[in-house]
Amino acid sequence: MTLWQADFYRRPLLSPAGQPLWELLLCDETFSFTFGATCLQAEATAQWLQDQLAIALAKTETAPEAIAVFRPQCLSLIQTACQPLGLAVTATRYTPALQHWLRQRQQWYPTLANYSGEAYDALALERPPPLPLPENLWGDRWRFAAIAVRDLDGLIQEPMPILSLPPDLQLGLASLTLVPGIVIDGGRQSMPLALWLQEAQPVSLNYISGSPDGLILEAGLVDRWIMTTFEDADMATAAQTFAQRQQQSQGLHFLLVRPDDSGITYTGLWLLQDPAFSPQSAALKTQDQPNSG
Repeated sequence: MTLWQADFYRRPLLSPAGQPLWELLLCDETFSFTFGATCLQAEATAQWLQDQLAIALAKTETAPEAIAVFRPQCLSLIQTACQPLGLAVTATRYTPALQHWLRQRQQWYPTLANYSGEAYDALALERPPPLPLPENLWGDRWRFAAIAVRDLDGLIQEPMPILSLPPDLQLGLASLTLVPGIVIDGGRQSMPLALWLQEAQPVSLNYISGSPDGLILEAGLVDRWIMTTFEDADMATAAQTFAQRQQQSQGLHFLLVRPDDSGITYTGLWLLQDPAFSPQSAALKTQDQPNSG
């Protein structure tokens, strides 16, 4: 499957007349295809995007089956531009090639004569405050857990209604590395909780220390949910171990929902990996400048 990754947003660049510039960037997962173009902010429309996408399509022998977009601000604009071209659009945080390229360009922009001088973070997104998980979905009990990499495949092979794995998962971890996770015994709420999670599109679970401590579920493009809070000292220690193991497992962790603690049936498993930990972006062979005009 050929998948393009796209971003269309204002950059810290100005036209000769001092007007803000927007930039379209397109690339595939391996960075073997790239395309870039800029326009004035007043020209940043769905029609301009459609025209540029048509030019990009003419330059490649293999049209993408979908275009992945991580920035909420340009999602609807790209969707509108792609519809007449018959291109599907996927909203996902997982665009490692593109985000690596954006970080490179962030370092390159200040060397240009038309750099605006404004503070700029290529991947900055507005992050709303986390919302409480709907109370009617919460199960009977939950706990921190861990599983060795060598045992992951057996868990993934277990029959269950919902199974979600990171795109292009490449472990590259020692077989005895412990992958941390959260296990929820959902009881009667097991399936409703799993279906809600499937719709929310989990990305990662993060431990946040405070008063109280808590677990935050990152989901969708920018959604955030409070999975649970706790003030127990033993639970806080377990949470710190969870966070440490996340670092050791390259961000890989899991969320497992099951009806009970029998270990016989499972409702849903999400193997999660924060895109920031993805080893793919570090292996990409990118360039400093695209062919943007």
